[in-house]
Amino acid sequence: MTVTLDHSVEAFIGSPRQMFINGQWVDAASGRTFETPNPATGETLARVAEGDAEDISRAVRAARTAFETGPWSRMTPSERGRIIWRIGDLILAHVDELAQLESLDNGKPYLVAQAADVPLAADLFHYMAGWATKIEGNTINISVPYMPGANFHSYTLREPIGVVGQIIPWNFPLLMAAWKLGPALATGCTVVLKPAEQTPLTALRLAELIAEAGVPDGVVNVVPGFGETAGAALAAHEDVDKVAFTGSTEVGKLIVQAAAGNLKKLTLELGGKSPNIVFDDAEDSAIEGAANAIFFNHGQCCVAGSRLFVQESRYDEVVDGVAEIAKSIKIGSGLDPSTQMGPLVSDEQFRRVTGFLESGRADGATALAGGGRYGDRGYFVEPTVLTNTRPDMKVVREEIFGPVVVAEKFSNLDEIAAQANDTSYGLGAGIWTRDISKAHALAKKLRAGTVWINCYNVFDASLPFGGYKQSGWGREMGHEVLNNYTEVKAVTTLL
Repeated sequence: MTVTLDHSVEAFIGSPRQMFINGQWVDAASGRTFETPNPATGETLARVAEGDAEDISRAVRAARTAFETGPWSRMTPSERGRIIWRIGDLILAHVDELAQLESLDNGKPYLVAQAADVPLAADLFHYMAGWATKIEGNTINISVPYMPGANFHSYTLREPIGVVGQIIPWNFPLLMAAWKLGPALATGCTVVLKPAEQTPLTALRLAELIAEAGVPDGVVNVVPGFGETAGAALAAHEDVDKVAFTGSTEVGKLIVQAAAGNLKKLTLELGGKSPNIVFDDAEDSAIEGAANAIFFNHGQCCVAGSRLFVQESRYDEVVDGVAEIAKSIKIGSGLDPSTQMGPLVSDEQFRRVTGFLESGRADGATALAGGGRYGDRGYFVEPTVLTNTRPDMKVVREEIFGPVVVAEKFSNLDEIAAQANDTSYGLGAGIWTRDISKAHALAKKLRAGTVWINCYNVFDASLPFGGYKQSGWGREMGHEVLNNYTEVKAVTTLL
């Protein structure tokens, strides 16, 4: 049994999807389109306009005009906030439709998208709507030693940075669009958004809702296309003031190089190889928590708990328990309500993950559960638990971005801090223990932007999110994200 598609979803995928530039739905300048496949079957789901450098330039011009002379810059903060709030309301009004599109395009279970991805996206817009009226400067009492007796009035203004290029990934397509668009709109910026070529559909549907909410023409532009063409053109464009990118560390480094031309501002939310640490005094719930940390969203999660560290006396119990959960996970189409894990997003990702599994076996790792392809159709990979690994193995060092966890032992707190930090990444980490003092002591030692204690994958619009080391620059969400989209201007008057 599968979910019956809404008529609106059937209509949306039943005709070619155009790009959204300056409030209009338009074809690519080249006339080209590309296929977005259904990852559960490998068959074509829809055809989408293929943007390139010319389309990016059209979108940037529209965003620049909207920022410089359009009604967006003349609106009061409360007017902007009300429009942003309406975007959240419209997302909630279309929960089922958006969840079905997300499941079809990404592969994730429909019920997960319905319960988590879509409501979280709406919540982000609602949260950011409130910040539109709370972006403030300060007055500063200055002292100028070389001008004794002079009086000054000094203050700061926090202003929108301008035209922003935003490039989002395919693992949480709608939610990542919300994470990027919400704060940019709250601060008064204008945007050119490039969704991942693997999953463009919910971003395009969101553009329709954004227009319906009353966002003026040119403020938000959505240009689907490939990274090496549309993405590269957006990152390098001389009239883009800032780029916000979420994706792999490898591509993040290319974004840095492309942005050097006009020294545009950058924020980067990149990869991870997150440690999930289970002490011997942890509750039994740590076993299920460790499984969810890696198998949530098919392991296609930048903070996935992909390195499981268990204290020696509990190692066999915990690792065997995670392996049993892995074996019990129901794999299938995201539109099947009984599915717990859908396919990987694409053939490319399928080949990447299975390549890591082959590498692990060749290096001597043992698959306690899983270890290969599931079925003979679509991009399905078995939830996998690897043991007998070494710190120098590729499966231990590199981000796999699939449902694959490597399990290792540790003996004490000081040892595990060093093991956990032995990575070029620093995005997330988990700690499981009844001893809260020990948990906080270890949390201080971990070089990671987010640390969860006796939980994992807990996100909220008010919590800043980002990484240390090669996991990125800057923070998403919370009030911290507003710094990404604003410039500070100091103004001084001699009285």
